[in-house]
Amino acid sequence: MARDKSRVAVIGCGYWGKNLVRVFHELGSLAAVCDSSEQSLASCRTLYPDCPTVSSYEELLADPSIDAVAIATPAETHVSVAKAALNAGKDVFVEKPLALDVASGQQLIDLAKRKEAILMVGHLLWYHPAVLKLKECVHAGELGRIQYIYSNRLNLGKIRREENILWSFAPHDLSVILGLLGEMPDYVMAQGGNYLHKQIADVTMSCFSFPSGKQAHIFVSWLHPFKEQKLVVVGEKKMAVFDDLEKENKLKLYPHTIEWKGQVPVVHKADAQNVPLESHEPLRAECEHFLECLRSRKSPRTDGEEALRVLTVMQKCQQALEVPCGTTVAVSAKSLSRAFSAHESAFIDEGTEIGKGTTIWHVSHILKGSKIGQNCRIGQNVVVGPDAVIGDNVKIQNNVSVYQGVTLEDGVFCGPSMVFTNVINPRSEIPRMGEIRKTLVRQGATLGANCTILCGTTVGRYAFVGAGAVVTHDVPDFGLVVGVPARFRGWMCQCGIQLRSNGNKIRCAHCGSQYKKHGKNLVRIVRAKKA
Repeated sequence: MARDKSRVAVIGCGYWGKNLVRVFHELGSLAAVCDSSEQSLASCRTLYPDCPTVSSYEELLADPSIDAVAIATPAETHVSVAKAALNAGKDVFVEKPLALDVASGQQLIDLAKRKEAILMVGHLLWYHPAVLKLKECVHAGELGRIQYIYSNRLNLGKIRREENILWSFAPHDLSVILGLLGEMPDYVMAQGGNYLHKQIADVTMSCFSFPSGKQAHIFVSWLHPFKEQKLVVVGEKKMAVFDDLEKENKLKLYPHTIEWKGQVPVVHKADAQNVPLESHEPLRAECEHFLECLRSRKSPRTDGEEALRVLTVMQKCQQALEVPCGTTVAVSAKSLSRAFSAHESAFIDEGTEIGKGTTIWHVSHILKGSKIGQNCRIGQNVVVGPDAVIGDNVKIQNNVSVYQGVTLEDGVFCGPSMVFTNVINPRSEIPRMGEIRKTLVRQGATLGANCTILCGTTVGRYAFVGAGAVVTHDVPDFGLVVGVPARFRGWMCQCGIQLRSNGNKIRCAHCGSQYKKHGKNLVRIVRAKKA
């Protein structure tokens, strides 16, 4: 008989792990707790007498009744413990950082894929209602063009011996900055001070420059007279301040403006606007998300790939700390300058390929694994991918989603708000991403506004689908289809004019092109030029 809830064991119940124990217990999913400290286990037994405790995580991994583990051990043990859990067939939640080097992080991601396991990383801020609302404001263009982002994460303690302040405090804010900007930095610069221990930095300042021209910095310290946790986003229209220490009104927008008068900037300050937020504990939301991913088998919001991007930049920051002050470190060995253009509100995942001359407009999202050719025009509020393929010279108008499994060949035109599907019988409660049916739109085809292309179909070369039509079967080359469901209504010339037939001859009255029937398709007759 299937269980209603997944059973999660927590490995490490110290400073932060005890919070995971509490929340998973409240959610009714706590299976066991493991820690090498008997004192920590004794405290857990007092608070949760019904929960088994063990000192060896190998014992947990051998238990077939445990579905997943949450790892809150010291950072240097994350890789070994997570690897053992994945090899034991468990899903894994691991606190940040995923690993202490990129190669080890990639190994965990590859192992999770081979085992078809969930791998989630504890970047807690992406489950904070203020950060989610801030992302919504940024992507909606409410702040205007983003110019600069900075964060301060400061406190007196908790001072660590196993990792420096950069690795202890900075990953959360770096994760948010990368997510808000939707791009990786091309260069980083960092400096810090080792005051309590010669080998461990207590204070660091990391600066980032991005290919789009945006800048950011992160200031972290555990030698600070007071606690501060602020993230500031400076936009052309408004500035946003997320202050996590505020009991209420954690997110505020400042609609300040700057006016130039006689080449002199004049600042006009405005009152802060409090942004209403949902009220929930971020850690509880994070744990609930992990449990939902266990049930649905969907990739977590903060999956291994997201953590690897953060880890890549963190490793470069560490390298910058170890070179002379003021030296910049390239994030990638190859140039990250791009030959395409994208509006600042567009969101482009790492791992995409976008060709020279392509333009991406407002609030569009290109998901990882997608390939877009040269000289394409991607309109506003367009979603591409993941793993969609788009050829050269494709035009996609506003409010179109090109889903996984869809391929658009060169020269395809997608009208406003037209729809692709990729699953034939979707249900919200039943995961069917393994049942995706591929859709192919051949070269030069036109898909009219508000039409729907049912998955598994092929739209032929230079075919024309009328506005509002619902395509349920393949469309022949040069075919014209209209209606619901779409029915064949004639032929279209490559130049976009409807063809008229005169006996066996089919000729375009506009450009003079001639065609002949070949099976179910039409073939354009190409005549050789005279020498």
